[in-house]
Amino acid sequence: QVQLVESGGGLVQPGGSLRLSCAASGSIFSIYTLGWYRQAPGKQRELVASITESGRTNYEDSVKGRFTISRDNAKNTVYLQMNNLKPEDTAVYYCNGHVISIAGSYDYWGQGTQVTVSS
Repeated sequence: QVQLVESGGGLVQPGGSLRLSCAASGSIFSIYTLGWYRQAPGKQRELVASITESGRTNYEDSVKGRFTISRDNAKNTVYLQMNNLKPEDTAVYYCNGHVISIAGSYDYWGQGTQVTVSS
């Protein structure tokens, strides 16, 4: 059974930083694209950043220059470094991964971690 578990969320003041982590566990052969999504109250879930297995990255426009996505393939872990956080970044952040495991090829989601940016 593949699981993705996020950590690192919390409360931070505007201008502050947080680093989110998402570790995948289970009988994993490989993980293709990994992504971070967020969902604010009353809004649809949106893609924040993604990274391919080879390291190619993509960012939503509002986070470019402030957020950095990275991955450690040996640890099956993806990170999201968030700098210069703004109140509008407040949301539940979810990681997503396309995982090839003993069970087959599926997309998996983490349980989410709350990020609150407020003074």
